[in-house]
Amino acid sequence: MSELTHFNTQGRAKMVDVSDKAETVRIARAQTSVIVNKDIYSQIKDGANKKGDVFAVAQVAGIMAAKNTAQIIPMCHPLALSGVDIAFEWNVDEDRNHYEVRLTTTVKTTGPTGVEMEALTAASATALTIYDMCKAAGKEMVIGPTILLQKSGGKSGDYSRG
Repeated sequence: MSELTHFNTQGRAKMVDVSDKAETVRIARAQTSVIVNKDIYSQIKDGANKKGDVFAVAQVAGIMAAKNTAQIIPMCHPLALSGVDIAFEWNVDEDRNHYEVRLTTTVKTTGPTGVEMEALTAASATALTIYDMCKAAGKEMVIGPTILLQKSGGKSGDYSRG
């Protein structure tokens, strides 16, 4: 009835059957950012946040989110991930009063389906954790955009954001 893979013949949602798909190495990278104020930037940089090491906690949250993506995104398959990495990079322009942390997540597995959702979920949860840990110092933080940078492996081939 529908050519969309997540609908059955009755037009109802279903989880795609991946049992006939080849197991290949699959890697996905996603990125998001959190724009903060100068006080939050200083707290994170100096390790002075009252709740603890912001990046350490956010990194663990991102890893946990990647591992649990299938529990919150209904049509995602539970996957055995072989690796999750999260990197943080500051983009600071003191003259413009701009304090932005960019975070990049990399998720890897060998299996019949990709890890794009795991990489995007990890990026989102990491950013949300930064917000949660820093909201006492300013609620005007801005999260995003959250984007898929790259994915490799699988029948649909590789993708790289231009």
